[in-house]
Amino acid sequence: MKAIAYYHSLPITDPKSLQDIELPAPVAGPRDLLVEVKAISVNPVDTKVRQNVQPEDGAAKVLGWDVAGVVKAVGSEVTLFKVGDKVFYAGSIARAGGNSELHAVDERIVGHMPKTLGFADAAALPLTAITAWELLFERLQIQEGQEDLGQSLLIVGAAGGVGSILTQLARQLTGLNVIGTASRPQTQAWVRDLGAHRVIDHSQPLSEELKKAGHGQVTHVASLTQTDHHLDQLVEALAPQGKLALIDDPKALDVTKLKRKSLSLHWEFMYTRSLFETPDMIEQHKLLNRIAELIDAGTLKTTVGEHFGTINAENLRRAHGLLESGKSKGKIVLEGF
Repeated sequence: MKAIAYYHSLPITDPKSLQDIELPAPVAGPRDLLVEVKAISVNPVDTKVRQNVQPEDGAAKVLGWDVAGVVKAVGSEVTLFKVGDKVFYAGSIARAGGNSELHAVDERIVGHMPKTLGFADAAALPLTAITAWELLFERLQIQEGQEDLGQSLLIVGAAGGVGSILTQLARQLTGLNVIGTASRPQTQAWVRDLGAHRVIDHSQPLSEELKKAGHGQVTHVASLTQTDHHLDQLVEALAPQGKLALIDDPKALDVTKLKRKSLSLHWEFMYTRSLFETPDMIEQHKLLNRIAELIDAGTLKTTVGEHFGTINAENLRRAHGLLESGKSKGKIVLEGF
């Protein structure tokens, strides 16, 4: 089967950083689906793994943790899907990625694809939707419902992949006052279109930007990028006993700064359930099905920012480069081999 992989961690400008190769087709385990990959999207985790994880023993390492496709075969213990089902999922970081014509994935982390979307639009959703949902409802413990409880959410990096779906979830499913951050006119417009009540500039001091926008302090913060850079401003912006959740990888974080206000810190990593095969692993199956229902009902919309064409090494290198520049908005998708 065709696949895109790397053998050595190299800068994305190097033609060998991602290569078109041929690999044997995977075999589905007892609880696995064998999926014909129709479309993929690219996430920061792809670039981080490529930059920092050297493949072992000269083996090819396949990236890609957002897939939309069709079930071609099922394992002996599969109960949730059948051959021919259209599916979408983010996979497991402990297994080979989905940048290949065929991919094996545990059914417990797979959802039925939205009926109203094509493969490319569906591929943009799984990883970021799972991350945003778990961050909002499980880590920050926000309650669903439109009742105004006097709570507010500051989303730092609201124009990115996770921010684009988190902004929608917070606005459509909760009573939160949603403030997103973006630094360029086009990304600020994008965040407004997604439903943020207000948009502020994260290239300026956040607490001052909040005051200019008519806000004092917020009760919740979702820090999706540069948490270490913004930490002092986030502590200043949070109300006493507020909650700070993050998804990025700061080199250092002085959590003692949270003590004076009794702020709580929450880390979201959507691969935890599949990595440890937690007893509630199937919650991601349920979560993706709920996202599909919300898409089909028109409550949420896909977060595709750019379509980079066919799934091949050249286009994936271009996608990685744009992500590494920090100038992307929404999700980058690729479709077909």
